[in-house]
Amino acid sequence: MKEQSWIDQFLSYMQLEKNSSIHTTKNYLRDILDFQEFMKAHEINDFSEVTMQLVKAYLTFLFKKEYARKTVSRKISALRSFYMFHLREKRVSENLFASVVLPKNETRLPNFLYEDEMKDLFDSLVGEEPLDQRDRAIIELLYATGMRVSECSALCLDDLDLIIGTVLVLGKGRKERYIPIGAFACDALQQYLSDGRHKLSMKAKEPSKSLFLNYRGGSLSDRSVRKIVLKRMEQASSNKQLRPHDIRHSFATHLLNNGADLRVVQELLGHEHLSTTQMYTHVTKDRLRDVYKHAHPRAK
Repeated sequence: MKEQSWIDQFLSYMQLEKNSSIHTTKNYLRDILDFQEFMKAHEINDFSEVTMQLVKAYLTFLFKKEYARKTVSRKISALRSFYMFHLREKRVSENLFASVVLPKNETRLPNFLYEDEMKDLFDSLVGEEPLDQRDRAIIELLYATGMRVSECSALCLDDLDLIIGTVLVLGKGRKERYIPIGAFACDALQQYLSDGRHKLSMKAKEPSKSLFLNYRGGSLSDRSVRKIVLKRMEQASSNKQLRPHDIRHSFATHLLNNGADLRVVQELLGHEHLSTTQMYTHVTKDRLRDVYKHAHPRAK
């Protein structure tokens, strides 16, 4: 079987059986093609001819390139899945990448904004122009739901139900989840829909089903939403290390710090594994001080 056929069949498996996102599929394809180039440099032209010696050589090559541990882990995971599929299809007799020990990722606490910092951000979102209303609605919605920016940019009008206060989100692996929306976000969205979005849609050549529109009335892209959120965050804060994804981190941190159940937060975030959500169980200094003051008998 030709190499490209091996890759094409694996990609079909990723999309049809695993329901992998476009982002994940692209990353896996790039990782497999990188390994294919390494194979050819070692005069191996068939995936079935790969040996454990070559696998070890590839690991050494990756570490010499000084890739981050997370990147190395992803590349090995991609190849492990690739060979697992072809082992199932009986094209190889063993999965050589199954025995490779993945490097442990650096443990880093997620960056987040304190509640007063979030308030400063919302206080800075003034203005009643259509784009002002849109930007306010985007940031209110991101903080109200904890959804990813990519999930936000993909929303359609039909996904939103302001009567009962919920939004239908299509997450990773094409898994759907309903998330409740708080009063502040509902108010911001209602104003945007009845005024700002209506004015923006009148500029379009043809109507769009997207919830958030650009200044020409077309769908707002993932990249554009990131730029909008980052710009608004930088205007409200002197912290230049902030990223749009930090609003998602803030959502989870604030819920847990105020007593939310970990599994509920897991469902809201759309995490497949509870261990992913557990990184948010760090405590802020304010929360630590508050618990200590109320729990320690000689703190007062």
